[in-house]
Amino acid sequence: MVLQSGDTMTVRSDDLSTVDELTFRRLMGRHAAGVVVVTVAGEPPAGFTATSFTSVSLRPPLVSFCLDRRASSWPAVASARTVAVHVLSDRQERVARTFATSGIDRFAAHGDWYHGPDGVPLLGGVVAHLVCRVVRRVPAGDHSIVLATPVTGAHGDDGAAPLLYQAGTYREIA
Repeated sequence: MVLQSGDTMTVRSDDLSTVDELTFRRLMGRHAAGVVVVTVAGEPPAGFTATSFTSVSLRPPLVSFCLDRRASSWPAVASARTVAVHVLSDRQERVARTFATSGIDRFAAHGDWYHGPDGVPLLGGVVAHLVCRVVRRVPAGDHSIVLATPVTGAHGDDGAAPLLYQAGTYREIA
């Protein structure tokens, strides 16, 4: 059972039930996350906006991101050996929104991309991109955690600030 006291929440130690979905969303909304677009080669290519990207290990180099297995991009990610992760700048909210929109050709709507290693789409104008070899997919609830090792990458303007997402809104570093 979740007990609320002012602005704090605690879970009684004798109750191992989970918070409800709405409470979980509200709690996680307090966390600011960097925004990336993950792309995968294919006909057509696939891509989606994510805030779950993180570094996992230096030795060996590993990164991860998560994707709902019901997402339209999941079939491409489920079978991909190579993905690209693009770190967006605070000037690329439109790119984030494009790749978060379902039911459209995201690559036609965006336009600024080219084929990279293994045919993976690379987006122009990003803060950085990493081309990664997928090493494992781990089921986790309704999502899968994708672990990948970077094989190449590049970065753009060192002074560019990253795009953030917090409390349901895209944000910039002040």
